[in-house]
Amino acid sequence: MDFSVIIPARYASSRLPAKLLEKIHGKTLIEHTYSNAVMSSAKRVIIATDDERISKVAKDFGAEVCMTDSSHTSGTSRLSEAVTSLDFNEDEVVVNVQGDEPMMSPKAINQVASNLIKSGMSVATLCEKIESEESYFDLNCVKVVYNSLGKALYFSRSPIPAFRNRSEINLDFCFRHVGLYAYRVSFLKQYLQMGKSELELAEKLEQLTILNQGIDINVDISCAPTGYGVDTEFDLKKVKEELKK
Repeated sequence: MDFSVIIPARYASSRLPAKLLEKIHGKTLIEHTYSNAVMSSAKRVIIATDDERISKVAKDFGAEVCMTDSSHTSGTSRLSEAVTSLDFNEDEVVVNVQGDEPMMSPKAINQVASNLIKSGMSVATLCEKIESEESYFDLNCVKVVYNSLGKALYFSRSPIPAFRNRSEINLDFCFRHVGLYAYRVSFLKQYLQMGKSELELAEKLEQLTILNQGIDINVDISCAPTGYGVDTEFDLKKVKEELKK
């Protein structure tokens, strides 16, 4: 299995600026993410950033860095620039590991790359079962529904599938989207030309533009726990506690 990992790393996060440089038990958040990616089967792990501070820290711990434009509003668009800048071949596979995912499992990274290759699709991602009604109704928890062929039908911040009566809610059919993607480079090179769909603008979910273009997204249940992303101070505290174990 032949693939690379690119980690989009933005300094100016709206909710928690400079979070990627936060120290967690002696290492920056971005280094934790990088270390997990290196433990996958990826032949190459690259950090794509628009900020010299992140670039310096990344180079100090031995990472390959690709500088990108500061105008990107999503990780996918940053990867699109990176694969062009780095002259990736169109048939190569790239996994997008978000910079603020310091607990991402190397097994999940391998899984999403393998799924993309086996599916023949242009995009693949993962999901996990939703464990509580609180998460099911949480707008910060992105849900996904997919069909029997493993193709995404829709992603939403709203509770989907929507049960008509609360007493009928069955979490066995409810899945949380894991923000881990594998792409074919040929898709990434087209992505910047797509423009944001109305669905993406409404839900603030970049994958909805992909579905709106009629492009299939392969979805599978993650083979390993993927941990927590860091968007807020509360998330950061939670991750620090988990990584201490």
